[in-house]
Amino acid sequence: MGTINARRRKDGTIAYSAQILLMRSGQIVHRESRTFNDRAMAKSWIERRERELDKPGGLEAAKTGKETLGDAIDKYVATSRKKIGKTKAHVLEAIKGMDIAEKQCRIITSEMLIELAEDLLKSRQPQTVANYMSHLQAVFAVAKPAWGMELDLNAIKGAHAVCRRLGITSKSKMRDRRPTLDELDKILTRFGVVEARRIGTVPMQKIVAFAIFSTRRQEEITRILWSDLEPGRVLVRDMKHPGDKVGNDTWCDLVPEAEKVIASMPKVAPEIFPVTSDAVSASFTRACQFLNIEDLHFHDLRHDGISRLFEMGWNIPKVSAVSGHRSWQSLKRYTHLRQTGDKYAGWKWLEEIT
Repeated sequence: MGTINARRRKDGTIAYSAQILLMRSGQIVHRESRTFNDRAMAKSWIERRERELDKPGGLEAAKTGKETLGDAIDKYVATSRKKIGKTKAHVLEAIKGMDIAEKQCRIITSEMLIELAEDLLKSRQPQTVANYMSHLQAVFAVAKPAWGMELDLNAIKGAHAVCRRLGITSKSKMRDRRPTLDELDKILTRFGVVEARRIGTVPMQKIVAFAIFSTRRQEEITRILWSDLEPGRVLVRDMKHPGDKVGNDTWCDLVPEAEKVIASMPKVAPEIFPVTSDAVSASFTRACQFLNIEDLHFHDLRHDGISRLFEMGWNIPKVSAVSGHRSWQSLKRYTHLRQTGDKYAGWKWLEEIT
């Protein structure tokens, strides 16, 4: 027996929930529901589904395809031969804790996914919401052809397009923030005080200098092994790339300043910088907060290092050999030229920390 219930959405429009409940000998043997924008469509769906369920084998067929979105996410994580990056894993785990994860794959619509994005937007920036939708789309892309799970790829593609048009999602903002020499002087002085007080603390003075001169990201820095080092170059493991964020090992050139920082590090572990990425991030953030330095991220050190090379007159191929960028299009967002020559010529801190 099918029923239709109307409810008012947050935007004032009416949604019609069509529900089917089958009883046998006083027991519920099957239930399912779908939401529509129009009562007539809801009624039509109930009539069609009841006819399908009345056919021989219809009920048995309906009992298959009970997998939820949460099940699909678990399957994706468990079977992916590529190691899933930390950010993607965090996003998928977060989605599993939301209401939509409990819904059966076959009933998930664009409307539901747009509502998910709107809920995410309440506590996240549009760029972050776009990342959530992108990572979720990866699950939709493989669920049906690989495992027969009834996730509609067109549903999330449509939702993604709508979210972009409505401003619910957006591309990441291009940053042009670079540290000044005065800011770096304060930051490295602060780290010097902290390291003098706490034996064995994160060697942030050396890490900050290496980040600038090597143009490496913080996670890449913490993964570099002594065995990855060769004269004039280093093997960067799992270099970030839109298509291959994990398993993308790339040789990158090292400038003499970066090699000098490495040479000053003691060989106490397989890693050159035996610390975690989270520890580096937390230390840098605390220092900036303590010093009231606003809107400076650790990643801005990479930006500064790449821009420095262009300011020194390096050409694109030579810069990309250091930074690891594969194209000018992706490299140019980091190049904000503010001067000519070497910003760090005669920089006192390179001598002090090495």
